[in-house]
Amino acid sequence: MAIKKGDIVKVEYTGTLDDGTVFDTSKGKAPLEFKVGEGRIIKGFEEAVIGMEKGEEKEVRIPPEKAYGDPNPELIAEVPREQFPKDMELKEGMIISIDVPNLGQLPATITKVDDEKVTIDLNPPLAGKTLNFKIKVVDVIIS
Repeated sequence: MAIKKGDIVKVEYTGTLDDGTVFDTSKGKAPLEFKVGEGRIIKGFEEAVIGMEKGEEKEVRIPPEKAYGDPNPELIAEVPREQFPKDMELKEGMIISIDVPNLGQLPATITKVDDEKVTIDLNPPLAGKTLNFKIKVVDVIIS
């Protein structure tokens, strides 16, 4: 039976960038379980499993618009250095937690640091990137 919206699926997967870097995998963990069509995972991944069957494997390439979208320049901000603890070592590439009103704690990537300001990026780290997945359906619970 082909997977359709409403089915609960369990998949094993490995996600890579175009340069071969693995950004996520289910290896060594329980398979990813989700209900198709609920929108809890990226759109392109959901679309990829529709029509697959238990035991089937496939490789898919998901463009940014069906993954995390393009980076939003409005989610990049310069923050005065004094707003961070004096003893906190800040480095480019570091991920910190920022308290955002009405949203709670969100991860932010530090993209630039100098003596006066710190540039932070609240875009998802995979925004703007094409994602490649190897997917294997290990179980399907038909709705």
